[in-house]
Amino acid sequence: MKVQFPGFRTLDRYILGKFLGTYLFAIAMIIIVVVIFDYVEKIDDFTELHAPLSEIVFDYYLNFIPFFINQFSSLFTFIAVIFFTSKMAYRTEIVAMLSGGMSFRRMMWPYFLGASFIAGLSLVLSLWVIPVSQGDCVEFESKYIKRRKNFKYDKHIHRQIEPGKYVYIRNFSSTTGQATYFALEQYENNTITASLEAADAVFNPETKRWTASRYITRTFDSIRPADSVAYDNFMQHRNLDTLINLDVRELGNINELIKTMRIDELRDFLEQQRSKGSPSIRMIEVENQSRYAYPLSAFVLTLIGVSLSSRKVRGGTGLHIGTGIALCFSYILLNRFFSEFAKSGAMPVVPAVWLPNIMYLIIGIYLYKKAPK
Repeated sequence: MKVQFPGFRTLDRYILGKFLGTYLFAIAMIIIVVVIFDYVEKIDDFTELHAPLSEIVFDYYLNFIPFFINQFSSLFTFIAVIFFTSKMAYRTEIVAMLSGGMSFRRMMWPYFLGASFIAGLSLVLSLWVIPVSQGDCVEFESKYIKRRKNFKYDKHIHRQIEPGKYVYIRNFSSTTGQATYFALEQYENNTITASLEAADAVFNPETKRWTASRYITRTFDSIRPADSVAYDNFMQHRNLDTLINLDVRELGNINELIKTMRIDELRDFLEQQRSKGSPSIRMIEVENQSRYAYPLSAFVLTLIGVSLSSRKVRGGTGLHIGTGIALCFSYILLNRFFSEFAKSGAMPVVPAVWLPNIMYLIIGIYLYKKAPK
């Protein structure tokens, strides 16, 4: 059985043009406002740290814009649909279309074409463009934004490199590749059994090895009530040269790191962290699922927007826009809540990330059935 797609008529072109035109205009306006406010906020840092104008424009703001386009995409899809559809309803254009023999379902066709364009754009931005641009923004901010200069690495870094084995690194500098303290710790049944400790350890990005002039090793096998832990062997060594299952990128803030990974890199990183038994797995899974769920919400919000604003009401455009914005912000709020529930382990990741879309799809279907036919 072949699927028959509706043709593309003058009315379709009119609706699609209004939809995408309103959407692009709204996005352009909010981006201009955001850029102006961001520049005013950061101008002191740019001046004090002598940021070149070319880097501000091309390395920062051109990479800053895709993130905010995607961030506001669903909101302005919804607002665009409600704004011009309610105006059409107020001018009785929708009544004329339906009276002329066009079904409400057929009228939805150009709307979903527009939603497909927006969802496709958002997917491309989420999966490939934004991770690269975010990486460039992070580099710029670490150089020219004072409060962000040292945000990339925590002072105390704890990472699990394999089940039962942990690394602790203190005061790591990406410039010199040196940490003031480096320790490898082995645990069995939540009890430490061995450790390796070194001061002023240096990471070599070419060989991926950690080196230090001196280090000590300890082994533990008994617990004393007086001091809680005892070690049976303490040895001093020279010339540490060790390779561990840890990429230097993993030393950074994991939440910041995964936002700079393309989707293929994110999946590989997720598998790598699973093999290590990392506690950050849920955070990475939420990021992976969100990159698909958020763009596809364009279809759900378009369905709600058209169904809600296609009826002519006494309150006019203002009532539709007010109701629509309340629904849209509640959707964004639920997205944030369920994502945090997933990260904390209170809910499974996949249902938590997709539940807002499912809930609002049900609302959209209900409003669609109540819309004028």
